[in-house]
Amino acid sequence: MIKIGLLSDTHGYLDDAVFKHFENCDEIWHAGDFGTIELADKLAAFKPLRGVYGNIDGKDVRLVYPEHLRFKCENVDVWMTHIGGYPDKYNPSIRQEIYTKPPQLFICGHSHILKVIYDKKISCLHLNPGAAGKQGWHKVRTMLRFCISEEKIHTLEAIELQK
Repeated sequence: MIKIGLLSDTHGYLDDAVFKHFENCDEIWHAGDFGTIELADKLAAFKPLRGVYGNIDGKDVRLVYPEHLRFKCENVDVWMTHIGGYPDKYNPSIRQEIYTKPPQLFICGHSHILKVIYDKKISCLHLNPGAAGKQGWHKVRTMLRFCISEEKIHTLEAIELQK
């Protein structure tokens, strides 16, 4: 079993509460818009980090983190990208691949809106952790925590950070 802490859209702000909420996690996944490479480095020093760059990330972040990351976790096919869209409204740049070669777990950020949606058409769980940073129009800063074991995604928790 792997315990995952998932966040996105930190935009250069890393709340100390992230470390408390993710202390029992095995890995941290960041779905883009780190804001600074220093923020990514702090997360990577705390726990193993997987991430993708977002539209506001500079060259320093883009040299370390890819635009798309596809990997297996506990035999679950995971695809993470920053701008992915939603079921029935996937971003045109990924639409063909997601329908022809769907992952079991699709993760994106960008919208600053926490969403958990099961896409029945492609048998895929879609996660967007919302925004953990302070920049943007969102009123509540959010993250997700969940487990993957034996090809199952479970124990999903939404976390709200204090204002």
